[in-house]
Order: sequence, then C-alpha cells, then structure tokens
Amino acid sequence: MEKQNSSYRWVVLAAVFFTYFLIVSQRTAPGLISDQLMKEFHVTASVIGLLTSIQFLAYAGLQIPIGILSDRYGPNLFLVFGALLNGLGAVVYSLAGNEAFLLLARLLAGIGDAAIWVNLVIILSQWFKVKEFIGLLGLAGMAGSFGFLMATVPFSAWISLSGWRPPFFITGIILCLSAVLLYIVLVKKPKQLFQDDSIKVKKEKKRENTLILLRRIFSTRQAWATFFCHFGLVGSYVGFIGSWAVPYGMHVYEMSRSAASQLIMVGLIGAIIGAPLTSWISSRLASIKRPYVVVHFIVFLCWIAFVLFSGKPPFFMLVMLFFIIGYGNGASALTFAVVRQSFPMKEVGVISGFANTGGFLSAVLLPIIFGKVLDHFHSSASSVGYHYGFIIPVLFALLGLMGGFLIKEQRQEEKQPRESTV
Repeated sequence: MEKQNSSYRWVVLAAVFFTYFLIVSQRTAPGLISDQLMKEFHVTASVIGLLTSIQFLAYAGLQIPIGILSDRYGPNLFLVFGALLNGLGAVVYSLAGNEAFLLLARLLAGIGDAAIWVNLVIILSQWFKVKEFIGLLGLAGMAGSFGFLMATVPFSAWISLSGWRPPFFITGIILCLSAVLLYIVLVKKPKQLFQDDSIKVKKEKKRENTLILLRRIFSTRQAWATFFCHFGLVGSYVGFIGSWAVPYGMHVYEMSRSAASQLIMVGLIGAIIGAPLTSWISSRLASIKRPYVVVHFIVFLCWIAFVLFSGKPPFFMLVMLFFIIGYGNGASALTFAVVRQSFPMKEVGVISGFANTGGFLSAVLLPIIFGKVLDHFHSSASSVGYHYGFIIPVLFALLGLMGGFLIKEQRQEEKQPRESTV
C-alpha cells in the first residue's frame, strides 16, 4: 500500500494540523500579557521586546538548517521534537519566576517553532499527490490563521478568568501530548503499515554535498521567486499587523485599543478565507502563477492606497484594505505549492526553509524601518509619519510582485511523469 493512496494519510493530516494550530496560537499569545509581565517581574519594555526578538531570531536562523536536515533525515522526528520543545517552552513560561526563565521559555518555543512549517510541507508532500497538496496547503494556512485567532479574544478571555499562568501551562501540556501523538502517528504506526517504503529509503542514492546544494539554490531563479513572494506578502502583513496596526488605529483614527484590535481581526478573517479559496482557484485553473500574481498585484495596490490617501483612507476603505491584505497573507501558502511543483522531493525542505526565511526577514525589517520613518518625522500620533511609513510596505509588496513574475510555471501535465516516482 502506498502512502499517497492510503486512507491513513487523513489521520496524519488531522494530527499535524491540530499541532500546527496550537503552535501558531502560542506565537502571539505572550503579547496579551506584556503589561502583566512588566508589573509582576518589574521589567522594562525593552526586556519584553527581547522576549519576542529571541523567539523570532531562533525561528529565522534555523529555517534553512532545519530544511537541510529534514531533507536528509526525514521530517517526522523533527516535527515531533519541534512540538515537544514548544510544549516545554509554554510550560516553562507558565512556571517562570524571573525574566531569565521567560527568555529561556521563548528561546525553546522559537527553536521548536522553526521545525514546524518546513516539516509540515514535507510531510504533506510525502503523503499527498500534487493536486491534493495545493488544496491542503490552503487548509494548513487556514489552520494557522485560526491559531492566530485563538490567541486573540478566546485566549484573552481565558487569561482574564484564570490569570495568565494556567492557560500557558495547560496549552504546554497539550502540546507535549501532541508530540507523543505525532510520534505514534508519523513514526510508530507507519513502520507497521508501510514496511516497503522503509526498504526504498535505505536504497536511496548518496546525497548531494550541502555547500554545493546551497550554492545551486542561491543561483536558482525559482528559489528566489519563492523567497520574494513570501517576502512581499507575509512580511508586509505580519510586520505591520504585529507592530503598528493598533497604534495606527488609535492615533490616526482615534480608536480605542480594543476597537483598533478589531482591525487585526479583519485581517485574520481575510487570511482564513484567502488560504483555501486561492488554493482552490489555483487548482481549478491548473495554474499557480496566474492567481498568485493577481493576488500580489492587488495587495500592492492596497498598500499604495494608504500612501495616496496620505496615510488616512476613509474608514470603510480601511476595513477593506485590512481584509484584502490579510487575504494576501493567507494566499501566501501558494509559495510552497510552487516549491512542491518545481523541485525534487529531496530538496523540498531546504527550499521551503529558504522561502520562509524571506517572509520572516521582511516581518523583522518592516517594523524597524517603519519605526525609523515615524521617528524621523517625530510623528507616531498623526497621519504624517504613517503617510511616509507606508512607502515601506509598498516597496516590500513590489518585491513580492516581482517574485510572482519570476515564477516559472510548470503545468500539471508536465509533472505527471515525475509524480509516479515520488
């Protein structure tokens, strides 16, 4: 029995998606208690910023190494290990008695998180056919968006009811149990069901030298296309939403903090819709490039709209802009459909890591540069600084659009002969 034709693959899908949903919820949940941590541990805002930075730096720095190792040794144990580290990080966070343990907890979470998406992509590649894979990437993006959504109102309400420690502790325990579940589902059970596959893996030919592989990747147009696609869509959205969206709503539109937070919710709803819908459209058109370029172009126009309206578009338009930009973030799952379609299975992990690094790099750079622009105009409390600040996501989105045009489309019919060998 082959993996891609077995009913067991849906068990794999459910276990992996559930774990991914929980892990994504823990990326932003600590931001809900920043003020409480500052009071309880008597730390400054810079320490709170360091908590976020150390997590994302670990995530970014490990993307390509994790991709290389996962291609070489398989994704299953890395995914199990990543879930376990996330769970332990959440538990340590909930029990922390000082800022040193808080930093350790976020470092563990960042290392664990780095192993999740790349290995999820490889696992989907191994267990599902190309046509199924594109649609399932959309569902994976949707699961991640629901994870972000959980880390807003539901998790905040839980914290209000019980204090901040129990929610993180319980979620951490559930993640540790999810790691055990993944081990059973991905490692133990398949050894019993698919013994022939283990024999095939042993017969696999010698791997390419890592330096040669990296040199070839960095000179490949298709790899850079995925890097810039993710740089433009993911980074511009996450970078702005995660840092300046709420202050922007409060200062420019004089909204309350809770009302400004609703703008983030609008973007999340767009992301939830964008992931499966764009993947479905791509499957119907039998093309990844055409719908993806359209999405990049529309998101590019949305950021331009902020500049054209001097940083303060009409409110009804503002809501639509957040929704569409969020939709684009959801549609960014197509980046990994390009990877799956364009590269051999043995390179899917490292290319996925390279593409994911593009999105993260953008998410780190945008808030920093945006803040510098606001400081330059001495205006974070009016639309003047934001007017010029929005030039940054415009440029980032332009790079994403260029990435879309760089994609070299490979039709499904061209891929059919290769599919049987995967």
